[in-house]
Order: sequence, then structure tokens, then C-alpha cells
Amino acid sequence: MSFRLDRTAFHMGTHAEAEAYHRENQPETLVERLRAAMYLNSVAYNFDLNNPPRLDRTAFSCRVHAHRRDG
Repeated sequence: MSFRLDRTAFHMGTHAEAEAYHRENQPETLVERLRAAMYLNSVAYNFDLNNPPRLDRTAFSCRVHAHRRDG
């Protein structure tokens, strides 16, 4: 699947036109929507779509908090 973002495209319309456009042009499957979201992330964060960056797991930590009972 190939995507291309046209940064010069702009159209001002009504809310009804926007709703009709999105209803007709919404990707049909969850996979298609996720692919489009991944493409937009690659454009926004400037990474290669076929080679996304890996998560730096050293930057995050997870702790289990003990539940406290009062009474």
C-alpha cells in the first residue's frame, strides 16, 4: 500500500460536507486505518515507514503498587 501526503491540498467546506466526505472515504477495515495512522506517524516524526524506530525500553519503568486497606 502506497501513501502520499499532499501538503498543498486544502478545501474549506461545511460540517455536513466534511461528515459526508469522511463517511464515504473512511478506510473500511481496521488494518487499513492502522496502516494510514502508521504512515501519518512516519511523516510527522520523519522515520522510514519500512524501518520504524525501536522503543527505548530504558527510558520507561513500571512498578507494582501495593494496595492499601484502611480499616
